[in-house]
Amino acid sequence: MKTIGLISGMSWESSLEYYRLINQAVKERLGGLHSARIAMYSVDFEEIEPLQRQGKWGEAADLLVDAARRLCEAGADFLVICTNTMHKVADEVQERTDVPLLHIADATGEAIKAQGVTRAGLLGTRFTMEQDFYKDRLARRYGIQVIIPNEQDRQITHDVIYNELCRGEIKQTSRQQLKKIIQNLVADGAEGIILGCTELGLLLKQRDTEVPLFDTTAIHAEAAVEFALGR
Repeated sequence: MKTIGLISGMSWESSLEYYRLINQAVKERLGGLHSARIAMYSVDFEEIEPLQRQGKWGEAADLLVDAARRLCEAGADFLVICTNTMHKVADEVQERTDVPLLHIADATGEAIKAQGVTRAGLLGTRFTMEQDFYKDRLARRYGIQVIIPNEQDRQITHDVIYNELCRGEIKQTSRQQLKKIIQNLVADGAEGIILGCTELGLLLKQRDTEVPLFDTTAIHAEAAVEFALGR
């Protein structure tokens, strides 16, 4: 079994889900008292969020590269960045480290393609929804047309993530708001919905929509287990 290097803490609320899902999946596959080999480096998100907001992605990349190198020193065989938004700097992290990086958009693209979905609605931070690093990768590598919410719905989604979910707050009113946003995306032609922020799975479940829901946290964790077990 390979050692998984988790770059976590963005936020720790969803990083906790990575740890749980990965270990559960290893136990299911191997049985007995098996658990995953994991090295985790948890950053202080209070240092990274202002860099995102100010567009200082180079400085944010430096923090993640430092975390990645520490994980390599700890014996990680490959890296998992436990957030969608910070995959904006994933290529730089990969270039400046010596082990593979398992990209969340690739794992998600494979899962979407496997279900035959070609038009997917994307919920996430404003950075993930509005910038090209995520949408273009899905389009270029997997032929997936990404549909994003309107300006008002993007702001609502972004605010729910940063002001509530990253702080451990789960609100029924916000669930209803996001369900309405999903309905709008489906009306715009989305055949499935990408929960393109690792905290969104804390609030939204498959039962909240009739179209396939792609929880990137669960998908990424599953891909990490498959890679760790050499499958």
